[in-house]
Amino acid sequence: MKPIGTFKVVPALPPTLERLRDLALNLRWAWNHDTIELFRRLDSDLWETSGHNPMWMLGAIDQAQLEAAAADEGFLAHLDRVAREFDAYLAADNTWFHRQHGGSGGPLVAYFSAEFGLTECLSIFAGGLGILAGDHLKSASDLGVPLVGVGLLYQRGYFRQYLNEVGWQQEADVDNDFHTLPLTLLRQPDGTPLTISVDYPGRVVAAQVWRADAGRVALYLLDTNIPANSPADRHLTFQLYGGDQDTRIQQEILLGIGGYRALEALGLDPTVYHMNEGHAAFLALERVRRLMEHYGLSFAEAREAASAGLIFTTHTPVEAGHDRFPAELMDHYFTAYTRSLGLSRHDFLALGRQNPYNDYEPFCMTILALRLADHSNGVSRLHGEVSRHMWQGLWPGVPKAEIPIGHVTNGVHFQSWISQEMNHLYDRYLGPRWREEPADQSIWLRAARIPGEELWRTHERRRDRLVAFARRRLREQLAQRGASQSEIDIAEDVLDPNALTLGFARRFAPYKRATLLLRDPARLARILNHPERPVQVIFAGKAHPRDEGGKRLCQEIVQLARRPEFRRRIVFLEDYDLAVARYLVQGADVWLNNPRRPQEASGTSGMKAAANGVLNLSTLDGWWDEAYRPEVGWAIGRREVSDDVAGQDQAEAEALYELLERDVVPAFYERGADRLPRRWISHMKASLSSLCHLFNTHRMVQEYTERFYLPAAARYTCLAQPGMSEARRLAGWKAQVAGGWGAVAVESVTVGPGREYQVGSETRAAARIRLGVLTPADVTVEFCVGRVNAYGEFVDVEATPLQPQETDGGGVYLYDGTAVRCRTSGLYGYTVRVLPHHDGLTTPFVPGCIAWAKG
Repeated sequence: MKPIGTFKVVPALPPTLERLRDLALNLRWAWNHDTIELFRRLDSDLWETSGHNPMWMLGAIDQAQLEAAAADEGFLAHLDRVAREFDAYLAADNTWFHRQHGGSGGPLVAYFSAEFGLTECLSIFAGGLGILAGDHLKSASDLGVPLVGVGLLYQRGYFRQYLNEVGWQQEADVDNDFHTLPLTLLRQPDGTPLTISVDYPGRVVAAQVWRADAGRVALYLLDTNIPANSPADRHLTFQLYGGDQDTRIQQEILLGIGGYRALEALGLDPTVYHMNEGHAAFLALERVRRLMEHYGLSFAEAREAASAGLIFTTHTPVEAGHDRFPAELMDHYFTAYTRSLGLSRHDFLALGRQNPYNDYEPFCMTILALRLADHSNGVSRLHGEVSRHMWQGLWPGVPKAEIPIGHVTNGVHFQSWISQEMNHLYDRYLGPRWREEPADQSIWLRAARIPGEELWRTHERRRDRLVAFARRRLREQLAQRGASQSEIDIAEDVLDPNALTLGFARRFAPYKRATLLLRDPARLARILNHPERPVQVIFAGKAHPRDEGGKRLCQEIVQLARRPEFRRRIVFLEDYDLAVARYLVQGADVWLNNPRRPQEASGTSGMKAAANGVLNLSTLDGWWDEAYRPEVGWAIGRREVSDDVAGQDQAEAEALYELLERDVVPAFYERGADRLPRRWISHMKASLSSLCHLFNTHRMVQEYTERFYLPAAARYTCLAQPGMSEARRLAGWKAQVAGGWGAVAVESVTVGPGREYQVGSETRAAARIRLGVLTPADVTVEFCVGRVNAYGEFVDVEATPLQPQETDGGGVYLYDGTAVRCRTSGLYGYTVRVLPHHDGLTTPFVPGCIAWAKG
C-alpha cells in the first residue's frame, strides 16, 4: 500500500539549540571529538542506538530532554564553543592551500568514487576503497583544497554481517533512510528536486542529486529511486556492488556520465577530474564528448584537452578487481554513444583493450582510464611497481621501470582515527600543530619527549576499552544467535585487559590470509595460554557475499575460538564497521596483517593503528614494504614471492610463530622495577616518530595537489586557450608522428674509444637515425647505459640525450653526445632509442612510438 503524497517531518528544536541542526548536517562532526561529545551529552544511549547519526537522534529524542538541554547552562556553553569553532573552521582563510597556492580560487577538482566511507551512519561504502575516499575528502577539507566529491547514493549500503550456529556468514540488508541522514536533497528554484538524465538503450533514466557536506567539501550523490523511473531503473542505485555485470555497467554509466552531468547541472566546471578506481572511467568519455560538442573538436582533439585534466588512481593488484565487460554488453549500452564520439566500433572498444586487434578481449575499465588519463598512479611504492608490470603491455617497447604509472602512497585521516585519549596526549607533548600539519616530521619527532609511563597508561586505557567493547559485543552476538544464558555469561570472562592483544580486521579475501596464525593450533595454543605471558587475538571482517572461500575463513576462526583452549583467547567480532575498526586500531597492542605478497595494494588499517601507538606485525607488502624498519615493528618473511602458495603460507606461518615467541611476546612482558615495558615503549615512540608524518592523508592530498592537480590544471588551461587551438595543434602533431613513425629507425651506433672504462670516466656515443618525414624537432634521441644482470638484461638505466649534428639527406640524421659517468664497476650495457618530443606531452612514452637500436 502506497501513499498518494509525502511530506517531511523535521526535529522541533528549541531556539537556543537550533545550531545543533547545523552541526548535525555537516559531517565534520565525524572527525571532531568535541562535537561528538556534545551529541553524547544530549543522550549517550540514543547516540549509540542511532548508529552515531545525529540527524536521526535529533528527530527521535524526547522533547523533554531537548527542553532540559535548552535550560542547561553547561550544555549551552558547550554548544556555543563547538558552534563557534565550527564557524571559524568553515570561514578560515589560512588553510594550507591558501598559504601555499594563493587562496581558494584555484582550479576545481572533482573526485569520483563508487563508494565513500565518511562515517558509519552514511552506509555507502564497502571497505578500504571507500574509507580512503572519505579520508581524502576530509583532508581536502582541512587543507582547503578546492575539491568536490561525486558518487552514488545507495538505498542499501554494504550488508550487515551475522553468523549462524555453525559460524557461517549470513548477510542482512538494511535500507538507508535518506531523510534522517546528514544529507540535503538539492532543489531547483521552483522547489522541485534537481535531476539529471542519462540515456540507456530504449529509455532515459533520471537521477536526483543529494549533497553531503564534509567540512568545506561538498559530496554530490546520485539517486535513481524516484517516481519518474521504471521500477527496474529505480533499483539502479539500490545496492553497492550488488547484482550482475549488467547492473554493474549501468551503475558505472550513471556514476561517470551521470556524475559529470550533475556537476554541469550544478553550474560547476572542474578543471581536473580524479577517478578513484576504474568504476568512474566513463566520465573520461563524457568529458571528451562534451568538449567535442562545446568547441567543435574531433575526438582526437578533445581527447588531448580532456586527458590533460584527468587523474586515475588504481587500487588493486588483484586481476579480478578490475571490471571487464564483454563486447556485446558494451555494444548494447554504447552503440549510440560511440557514434556521438565519432568513433568506429573497433576504435571505441580499443580504448578498453590491451590488444586493440583482439576481438575476444573484454572491455576493461582500468585500461580505459589508463589510456585517457595523463596522470596514473598506484597507492604504494610496491603497488606502483606491480601496476607497471601488470599494464606494461599498453606501452609496447617501454621498459617496465619507465611505464608512466607512478605511486602516491595512501594515508589515513588522523583526526578520524586517533583516540580522544591520544589526542590529548599529542596536544600536550607534540603541540596543537599535529592536527593541521601532520605531514611535518619535526612535530612527530617530539614523540620522544612523551614520558614512557604516560604513553603506556594512555594505551592501557584504550586496551581496557577494547576488551570491554569486545565482551559487550560478544554477549550481543550470542544473544542474537539464541545461545544459552551460560554461554552468554562466559562472554564476561573472555579476554584479559592486561594481556598482549593482537588485532586483525579487514575484508576476508583469501589472499589476506586471515587464518595464517591458525595453521598450527597446538603451537598457537601454547603461545596464547602461556601461564605468565598470555596472548589474545581479536578478529573482525566480512567476506564478500559471493566469496565462499572468504566465508570459510570466518567459519574456521569462529569454530577454533569455540574450542576450550581458545575460548577466552580468540574472539571474532561480527559486523565489522567503522565503530569496530576504531576500537581495534586504538586498543590493540599489535596490528597483524599478513597478505600474500604482492597482492595488498596498500593496507591502511595498519596506518590507523600506528597513529595510535600500536605496533605493526606484517608481511612486507603494500605500505609496510616501504615503512618497515626493525625499530618500528616486525616483518614476516623477507619479500619472498613463490608459485608454491601452500609452501609459502607454511613458511610464513612458521616465521610468524617464531616472531611472536622470540621477539614480540618477550618485548611486551619484559618489565623493569617500574613495571613498564621500556623496550616496547621505545618501539611505540620510534613508530610514531618515523611513520606518522608520512602515512596520513594530509601528506597524500598535498602530494596529489602538487604533483597532479595543479600541473594538470595548468596543462589543461594551456591546451584550452584560445578556443582549444593548442589541443588541436597537439592532436595534429600526434597524428603526423603516428603516421610517420613506421619509418623511424636507429641505423647504427658507435661507442668509443675502447671496450673498458674506469669508474667515473665519460663515454661518447654517435648514432645514425632515420626519421623519414619527421624532423629532429619531433623526437628525442637517447643513449641508454646501465648495469647488466646474468641474463643479459638491464638492471637500471640512465638515459642521456644525444644532439643532432648534421644530416645525410633522405631523412637520416647524425647524433652524438657524452654518456653519463658510470659510478661503480661491473658489466654495463648500452643502447640507443628514439622517442617523440613535444612540449605539450606529459610523458614521452606515446603508445606505439618508440624505436630501439637493433642488436
